[in-house]
Amino acid sequence: MSTVIKVEIEDRSGVERSLRKFKRLCDSYGVVKEYRKRKEYKKPSIRLKEKDEAAQKRRLKAVFKVSKVSKI
Repeated sequence: MSTVIKVEIEDRSGVERSLRKFKRLCDSYGVVKEYRKRKEYKKPSIRLKEKDEAAQKRRLKAVFKVSKVSKI
């Protein structure tokens, strides 16, 4: 990932607004997500297991949401 994120600091907008804009751009480009992913090495088997667990959790959440709505 070789994207360069630049934010110009303008006199009228200030540093705080520029910093918020920078953080928003980092989130949209997935910089923080990529950093956390590369922070430590995980074996492919562990990555697959975590992916399956996350999918199961999403499925259960969707089923719970549907059952909760249908009771009303």
